[in-house]
Amino acid sequence: MTSPRDTRLADASQVQLRPEILATPPYRQGKPAAADSFKLSSNENPFEPLPGVLDAVATRTDINRYPDAAATALRERLAQLNRVDPAELHIGAGSVALLAQFIQAAAGPGDEVLYSWRSFEAYPGLVTVAGATSVAVPNTEGGSHDLDAMAAAITERTRVVIVCTPNNPTGTTVSAEDFDRFMERVPSSMLVLLDEAYAEFVRDASAVNGLDVIRRYPNLVVLRTFSKAYGLAGLRVGWALGSERLVDAARASAIPLSVTGMAETAALASLDRQEELLERVDAIVERRDRVIAGLREQGWRVPDSQANFVWLETGVETAAAAQTLLDHGIVSRPFIGDGIRVSIGEEESVAKLLRATEVIVNNLPHAHHGRALG
Repeated sequence: MTSPRDTRLADASQVQLRPEILATPPYRQGKPAAADSFKLSSNENPFEPLPGVLDAVATRTDINRYPDAAATALRERLAQLNRVDPAELHIGAGSVALLAQFIQAAAGPGDEVLYSWRSFEAYPGLVTVAGATSVAVPNTEGGSHDLDAMAAAITERTRVVIVCTPNNPTGTTVSAEDFDRFMERVPSSMLVLLDEAYAEFVRDASAVNGLDVIRRYPNLVVLRTFSKAYGLAGLRVGWALGSERLVDAARASAIPLSVTGMAETAALASLDRQEELLERVDAIVERRDRVIAGLREQGWRVPDSQANFVWLETGVETAAAAQTLLDHGIVSRPFIGDGIRVSIGEEESVAKLLRATEVIVNNLPHAHHGRALG
């Protein structure tokens, strides 16, 4: 006998849904790690939050009340730090939420959103949800944005261009000079989103910094987050800087009250302790550079990552390489057919990682693109 519940489940298969949504794979979170493994799949900060940040969050006893929808205190603090008007700042539940809001505000059915590929894996899904069409321009051979090709791909249907620097998952940056040259070719009517989720890890002086160039381009919005360098990934808080008209459009497309009071409090407490937090970032950068040097000594050809992760171009061997990493206690983020992104984690993870990558590179075909061996 069929139960009412079984009938409801059967009936749900008849509900008409958007075919492009059904065809879009949902975002997949990095796998958790076993007790004896290191989770290096999600670009998380390996340091636990500072005690002062935890103490500040613990003072929030008003979770029976809605948060301040405008995150006013955080906007005012960021405005003071960056010498801008608070009206030019918008707070969201992480930079990915902000991306969704700006894309939906500017693009819809019949419109195009342009970005480099491979880049942040959420981009295609966000564009599809908005009803727009993705235009993905291949990266250069070194894993960087091909800005000339991106500029050439702009059409009368293009509404949004996304520039991700450092690029996720390759870690490469766009130079300030190249970005300026690119913006000269972008119509002023087109929204440009500069996704800088990993900006605090950049040590390349030639790289573009959105906060330095935002005043030059009225059509530019800069996106930042507290998830990576500040270690607040579990609380979901990011911010956008741009003209008031543009950020108002994002606010109109946002889900109301999505930034919690605890997230705002933690972000404020992190800004109070910014110097100490950025010392941790320095430690991660030193660790990153050491990992890159170790990989190159082994024979890998890896990009000059300016983020908190490294990119292994394993191609068709990606699945097997990811399994080798897992066998060595390293949970990575494989992109089948392309490569593997490995976050910079705890100091204790470095030796395990390099033992695994040595096994992998020695088993790659001699002429493999990921190898630099002569």
